[in-house]
Amino acid sequence: MVLPKMVTLLGDPAFVRAVVATLVATLLALVIAVLIAVPAGLVLGSVPPVRRAVMTLVEFLRPIPSVALIPLALLTFGTGPDTKITLAVYGALWPILFNTMYALDEVDPLHVETARAFGTGRLGLLRRVALPSAAPFVLTGVRLSFAIALAVVISTELFSGGTIGLGQVVNVASGGGFNMDTVLAGTVLAGLVGYGANAGLEWLHRRAFAWSQPRGDAE
Repeated sequence: MVLPKMVTLLGDPAFVRAVVATLVATLLALVIAVLIAVPAGLVLGSVPPVRRAVMTLVEFLRPIPSVALIPLALLTFGTGPDTKITLAVYGALWPILFNTMYALDEVDPLHVETARAFGTGRLGLLRRVALPSAAPFVLTGVRLSFAIALAVVISTELFSGGTIGLGQVVNVASGGGFNMDTVLAGTVLAGLVGYGANAGLEWLHRRAFAWSQPRGDAE
């Protein structure tokens, strides 16, 4: 029942536009989260005074689920796409931030001292030593954050009802209780998107950072 319905829906231009809207919002939120979290993680991981100054606030904000902020965000910003993107950025930010920050603790001190011996300054150390070492951890954070961003975007679409997207399709279909095949097809499709993105990012991680894998995993 679900598979034939999914095939039928994928032939519907309106449904395809809804799926594309969800994916675009998710990817945009992920890109924004990376642009914010990676520099912030590098600073927090390499400048102890800044880390001590802001970690209390960070640890306060991090446990707040994005979905718990949906009603407040809808009242404040309305039902436009900016709302779901903002909430998705908030949810996707934390895995990337903490993976970047703690990755700097794993940087080989010998590499740092060697770079310093050649006259490399603080910014050079971040760019040439810290960031390449942190890159595998950052990509792992991105992989985790994609699933969070996708879930938040769809959840916001479900709650708002006025934002085009996969969540809106599921919300409308579940209204009368007579289109459960559409609800299930949309849910399964969301799961397949998340699974495919996770598998693709895992493949990219193995290809790009084979040097960071245990020998048995890299082969």
